[in-house]
Amino acid sequence: MLRLLTLVLALTAGGGALADTRLLMVEDQGCPFCRQFRAEILPGYARHPQGRAAPLTRVDIDGPWPNGLALDRRPQVTPTFILLDDGREVARIEGYPGRDGFWPMLGDMLQQRGHR
Repeated sequence: MLRLLTLVLALTAGGGALADTRLLMVEDQGCPFCRQFRAEILPGYARHPQGRAAPLTRVDIDGPWPNGLALDRRPQVTPTFILLDDGREVARIEGYPGRDGFWPMLGDMLQQRGHR
């Protein structure tokens, strides 16, 4: 049996394919936990060492999605944070664990992928 159930999202109008290591945030504008993440984490994300290791790409749960994604399964809850290597899912966080939980969880995912 295949280890991954591959879901290739080749939806148009979402921009180019993703390359390297990235963090995909699947969100919904009405989601209170997405708003909390945007208020607590997003302003400093790009300056944080983990944010530099995995630049953030945000997508609405209803799309449009970036081309060339290979996900284990389609996200069902928002926010969902999916660590991608060359557009392929390698780890995910479902839900927002709060300011104190997000960075350690992302750090663990990156460390498992060999990032420092």
